[in-house]
Amino acid sequence: MGKAKLEHTLQQKLTDNQNLFVPYIMAGDGGLGILEERISFLAESGASAIELGIPFTDPVADGPTIQDAGKRALENGTSLKAVLEILYSFKEKRSVPIILMTYMNPIYSYGVEQFAIDCDKSGVDGVIIPDLPMEEEGMVADKLTESDIAFIRLAAMTSPEHRLAEIANRSEGFLYAVSVLGTTGARKAHSNDVHTYLETLKKHSSVPVLAGFGVSAVEQARELSSYCDGVIVGSKIVDLFNDGKTSDVRALIEGSIHPESKARAR
Repeated sequence: MGKAKLEHTLQQKLTDNQNLFVPYIMAGDGGLGILEERISFLAESGASAIELGIPFTDPVADGPTIQDAGKRALENGTSLKAVLEILYSFKEKRSVPIILMTYMNPIYSYGVEQFAIDCDKSGVDGVIIPDLPMEEEGMVADKLTESDIAFIRLAAMTSPEHRLAEIANRSEGFLYAVSVLGTTGARKAHSNDVHTYLETLKKHSSVPVLAGFGVSAVEQARELSSYCDGVIVGSKIVDLFNDGKTSDVRALIEGSIHPESKARAR
């Protein structure tokens, strides 16, 4: 399972002529008791995979919305260990790939080898570590490989093409294309430079390329997906769930995954 499951699932969605859509939610925001229900809802709504954030006290890549969600999760007593335990508890009930987004400090505190082993046991398919540069990734990447978990790399718009090519060559599962300069958060528009950047990544990547950061509307998702394979949406999803607007979450996913047609009727 793991990496193979993630890559197979994404490829099947693309074969079915869907744009990929990976929603981000913060584990423990609203309590860990609702995590199974929320993951099930996102899967039923058409999510290609689900990115699950682990709350951390110093989230350098996160904008205000996700920082606030992390604070709420920490106040609920959420920890990496608790998240892995609850994922294990309903592992057999889910088919949608799960990707953990966490920083290096919680992994180091947990123990890198044990982290990889427990991710595998809990049915985690991929891991994103925003503060781990390519030059230092070996200590984690090797252990994830042993557990057949995809190590998903992030690419930045400011990187030269030779570095983007190397990151693309190393990425597993999918390549996370950071499509803005700055932290996460909903934005009304992306710069024109992002199109060339996404096309460059597509040229070098053998895995799907997904644009993340700043995506908040169906029109944005479809427009960016026309230059790559799909999008990752975090802050908007977190806001909608926090406001109780679950029907809007479903509409955003359904509208984004169908490039030429209206979202399927419910």
